[in-house]
Amino acid sequence: MDLKENFEIAVKESKELSKRPDNETLLKLYSLYKQATEGDMDPNTPTPGMFDFVNKAKHDAWKKLSGTSSDSAMEQYIALFNQLKGA
Repeated sequence: MDLKENFEIAVKESKELSKRPDNETLLKLYSLYKQATEGDMDPNTPTPGMFDFVNKAKHDAWKKLSGTSSDSAMEQYIALFNQLKGA
């Protein structure tokens, strides 16, 4: 299997984990997914308001991955998923 196939399997199976990951891990999975599938965040994307805690955290986490290649983000996502499932 190639990287993209492994990534798609990890994404699908991450939604079926027996134990829900903590919020920090979920945020990491989210940001890696966005970077892998969409690349760098559009610099014109407005920052969510300071009281929109969830979306601000997502925005900031994805923005931190700016410059990370899609392949690298996929590899990191797969590695984190495997760690979560105990592989």
